[in-house]
Amino acid sequence: MFDMIPESLAERILEKKRRLDGLRPLPKLALQKLRERFELEWTYNSNAIEGNSLTLRETMLVLKEGITIGGKSLREHLEVTNHKAAIDFVYSLMKKEAISENDILEIHALILDRIEPQNAGFYRRERIRISGSDYSPPSPEKVPKLMTEFAATFKAEPADPLPTIEFSAFVHFKLVDTHPFIDGNGRTARLLLNLFLMRHGFPPAVILKSDRPRYYDSLDLAHKGNLGPFTELVARSVERSLDLYLEVLEKPSEKTDLISLADAAKLTPYSQEYLSLLARKGRLHALKRRKAWVTTRKDVEEYLTSLKRR
Repeated sequence: MFDMIPESLAERILEKKRRLDGLRPLPKLALQKLRERFELEWTYNSNAIEGNSLTLRETMLVLKEGITIGGKSLREHLEVTNHKAAIDFVYSLMKKEAISENDILEIHALILDRIEPQNAGFYRRERIRISGSDYSPPSPEKVPKLMTEFAATFKAEPADPLPTIEFSAFVHFKLVDTHPFIDGNGRTARLLLNLFLMRHGFPPAVILKSDRPRYYDSLDLAHKGNLGPFTELVARSVERSLDLYLEVLEKPSEKTDLISLADAAKLTPYSQEYLSLLARKGRLHALKRRKAWVTTRKDVEEYLTSLKRR
């Protein structure tokens, strides 16, 4: 299962996790602000992946102000408030000695609360097909046994950073592979993914709506036995979250301040357009800020150093 994260990405994650751990104990006020930010991003993106049409701002208004958005369905509003309740429950499990099958059912029950109460927290009783995929989930008769076996794998929950990421990705994949519920499998899987990450000191990894095609393509490959691309997608989401935490918590420095790719190009023999291509391919670590790529001097230096090693 392990060793599926590219070496350069793994090295960056370990270095950033060490920097984050070196800042502990984290300031309570900053931590609360980060939690609120991530709850909003997590809820918006996870619901948007499943087709919820509320915008990020509309999701914020529903969460923070309890406002009803005109022209949006009751289900879409409930998907927001239910997801927040499920996040709160996930946080309550962070210090639990061992995660159980009942915890999965409770997460799912919160996701479908008042939406499909007859299915909330219950395994499916019919065959299903996954829209847009050739994969056929197991028959409903097999689901209870498969889920009991799945929950038993939680006993192998690792403690080291990289195995934690790979195990968390595996847990997410295994749940959607079994597809135990009639609806809400993706949201439950993403909540479970982050439960195992956060239990070991990582911030939650947010799979972005913009990554939806890559997310589903990598899951299709995982159904066929290749878990590598999906694990890498999760790892890159983890790195993005580490970057956001460090951006808030670390003291600014010239090396870690975010710079535009136009400024980054001045530090290299390459053009801004070429750096943008490297960023899209994941070869140069960069983040999207208001639809524009940004990076740091440190990331540019590490990319140039990696070229010399080759």
